[in-house]
Amino acid sequence: MLTSEQLQQFENDGYVVIKGFLSEDEVTSLESARARIVDEMNPNEHQISVFSTVEDRQISLRAKDDYFLQSGDKVRFFWEEGAIDEKGQLTVDRSLGINKIGHALHWLVPEFRRVTFSERVRACFRALGFAAPVVAQSMYIFKQPGIGGEVTPHQDATFLYTEPEKIVGLWIALEDADRENGCLWFAPGSHRDPLTRRFVRNPDPSGPRLVFRGEQTQLEQAAFVPEEVRRGDCVFISGRVHHCSSANRSTRSRHIYTFHVVETQDTQYAADNWLQPSEALPFPPLYEQ
Repeated sequence: MLTSEQLQQFENDGYVVIKGFLSEDEVTSLESARARIVDEMNPNEHQISVFSTVEDRQISLRAKDDYFLQSGDKVRFFWEEGAIDEKGQLTVDRSLGINKIGHALHWLVPEFRRVTFSERVRACFRALGFAAPVVAQSMYIFKQPGIGGEVTPHQDATFLYTEPEKIVGLWIALEDADRENGCLWFAPGSHRDPLTRRFVRNPDPSGPRLVFRGEQTQLEQAAFVPEEVRRGDCVFISGRVHHCSSANRSTRSRHIYTFHVVETQDTQYAADNWLQPSEALPFPPLYEQ
């Protein structure tokens, strides 16, 4: 699935766009699965209330962190800012208030599992030189119309670090993504920059559950170029390339499915990464399913 030219572009730029990676039937199956799990979800089980006192606010923040930290082997729902009021009640229709669903769609939902572990995906990672890849996480991101927030420049290895670094994300457009509704922007070649920031579990029990260590390298805005893609296209993203997306102020959503693959042969997955394999779901090998 990856030609020599595409592999060379990935090597040069740190990312590559593969047109028509999913068929229309495959895209439709993922959309149907998303609609089903959203419809079946009980919002009361997936809302974290906002409290007024300082002490209760600290408890609330820890609860949010715990909900996030324990999502690696579950299908959990994360809400847009303002979608839930101070009493913990939804203020909008559930389908319009969700920011993303994560982080085990690739394993727990058959339609997403079928795409993630397809022979097409396996062939791509073989071409990229992965010997023993595992799927660490997956997300369905909505980028809701009018309220989908900005994603500031970052490197995926900040969140899923291995030593040495070897992580690739697949970002699959389920709707057309352009400059108006929040397509990705990349800084080509920036994957050669060192990783200067990590998102880790905090060893201090008195503080927040999760903290950033280090500072993100700041690049000039002119370094970034937009990558507008069509429904079914896929972007392969190196763990170290700087990328971002603007807020969605349009009337169109920008649904995507994304998952991240890390190498396990001759690498060490960091024990302080926010996401850790669990007894219920060790990171599943890509090639053995």
